[in-house]
Amino acid sequence: MYGDSDELASVLTRAYAAGVGTILAIGIGDGPETMPRALDIAEASRDEDMPAIYASAGIHPQEAHQATPEALAKLADLCERERCVAVGEIGLDYYHLDNPDVATQQAAFIAQLGVAVTARKPILIHCRTSELAAPAAKEKYGAADAWEDLLALLAEHWQPHGLGGIMHCFSGTVEQARRSLDLGFHLSFAGNLTYPAARSIREAAKSAPADRILIETDAPFLAPIPHRGERNEPALIVHTAATLADLRGISPQELGALTTANFQKLFPTTGLTHN
Repeated sequence: MYGDSDELASVLTRAYAAGVGTILAIGIGDGPETMPRALDIAEASRDEDMPAIYASAGIHPQEAHQATPEALAKLADLCERERCVAVGEIGLDYYHLDNPDVATQQAAFIAQLGVAVTARKPILIHCRTSELAAPAAKEKYGAADAWEDLLALLAEHWQPHGLGGIMHCFSGTVEQARRSLDLGFHLSFAGNLTYPAARSIREAAKSAPADRILIETDAPFLAPIPHRGERNEPALIVHTAATLADLRGISPQELGALTTANFQKLFPTTGLTHN
């Protein structure tokens, strides 16, 4: 989150100048206590010369141990607010050693799926495996596979409800992309799509159905080339869009129209005015 109101205004001004018309701000905060932060910003941002802002709300798997009954009730209340269009980002993260254990993460995930079902909101999925984790984290999570666990839980607890959602910052394989699509999800590609080593992500981006692709920043992380290593922000999405357009053999303008239409279909209220 950006430091103060002046900095936020500058970020939004640059985004609008770059052609960004709508932003979905991820509402995880630093945990359940600050979960409403993105939604508060979305509700306060109604300037027609700035991007329209909508928000999600959710408890990130790193804070899964804080998914108490009170926190889940707070999430349910946030879902009733007009500018809250999704639950997330939620999911599984077996990468960091200090993350909660597998059972705690899965319990929090399932509980939030239940909140989203009740609210009839799509979900934003975070999934990170221990494949590239430090040895101690690999030892902690053992043979557990975040992708396999995630897809199994979604098949059992989410797919039957037909609400869909987004694989946030998709970084999986072509096969994981296919299985995600089969479960009704969109694939959202971030700045790492522009990195030369991201071959599997690029293959998934090339082969995904046109009506199921989206782009995102994952700001302040994963700034795209030529800004890799800098703090990411919405204006830089144009570089990710250009890469995805090139991979799919279309113009950036066509890609922008396509991803906007896909976003508005998944979140119909975002196609309305700022008011």
